[in-house]
Amino acid sequence: MSRPAVSQHLKVLKDAGLVIDRPDGTRRLYQLDPAGIEAMRVYLDTFWNQALTAFKLAVEKEDQ
Repeated sequence: MSRPAVSQHLKVLKDAGLVIDRPDGTRRLYQLDPAGIEAMRVYLDTFWNQALTAFKLAVEKEDQ
């Protein structure tokens, strides 16, 4: 993967709030942003709970 491609991906992750960066000389060091990861986890938990509940209701409806 080229450097510009890596930079573009890191920018998307930063804009999404999933990573933070800090300067280190002429480079930038990136790390996961715990707050962003937690927010994503909460969203995915909610999404999957809703999806699984809907699936369960659909299956139970078919069984009747």
